[in-house]
Amino acid sequence: MAAREADYSTFQELNVQVLGISANTAFSQKTFADSLKLEHPLLSDHPDLQVIRRYGVLQHYVVEPSRLTARRAFFLIDQEGIVRGRWLPEKQAELFPSEPILDRVREITGQR
Repeated sequence: MAAREADYSTFQELNVQVLGISANTAFSQKTFADSLKLEHPLLSDHPDLQVIRRYGVLQHYVVEPSRLTARRAFFLIDQEGIVRGRWLPEKQAELFPSEPILDRVREITGQR
């Protein structure tokens, strides 16, 4: 998230809408977004986790295995709803740079 926020203006210049989604409640998402002063929206997939399931990133919470959560992942979806890129960092705590996502956007849009 920190990387997306740091590169937010570049995403905007390329006409990319950045969204975050998690298994947390809407209240929790708003509180988290406000605490970080995020410019992009955070969405809640709670309680049904339908989007997280459909994108194949549902997993058991490490600390509390009976609880389900979303695996950290990044998807690039075009305006027609076609997934144009998918990135799954190897380690959940790993900082994933924006550059591979931005490179893919530039490739698709011809903005090299």
